[in-house]
Amino acid sequence: QVQLVESGGGLVQAGVSLRLSCVASGRIFSINTMGWYRQAPGKQRELVGTIGDDGSTNYADSVKGRFTISRENGKGTVYLQMNSLKSDDTAVYYCNAQGRRVGGMGYGNFEVWGQGTLVTVSL
Repeated sequence: QVQLVESGGGLVQAGVSLRLSCVASGRIFSINTMGWYRQAPGKQRELVGTIGDDGSTNYADSVKGRFTISRENGKGTVYLQMNSLKSDDTAVYYCNAQGRRVGGMGYGNFEVWGQGTLVTVSL
């Protein structure tokens, strides 16, 4: 069983910064891609950005230049540094991880989601 636990959400004013963290635990052999997604009220879940195990990143156009994803491979942790927050960034932010796990029958693939953390940006 692989689990993700996010932290760092909260209520902030527009223009400030916030950092989210996500920690993976369980019988993990390797984590390939980690990423952040968000879902605003009344909208579908959308990609914020991803980071590969080689450090390569990919961002949604709406957050480019403001958000930065980083990871600590040895700790199974991914971060989302959010700067210059806008009211449009208000959403539940979800962490995602894909990789290989170790099970009783050997290795297998996994993809898991965190429970989500709410970020509210006020004007």
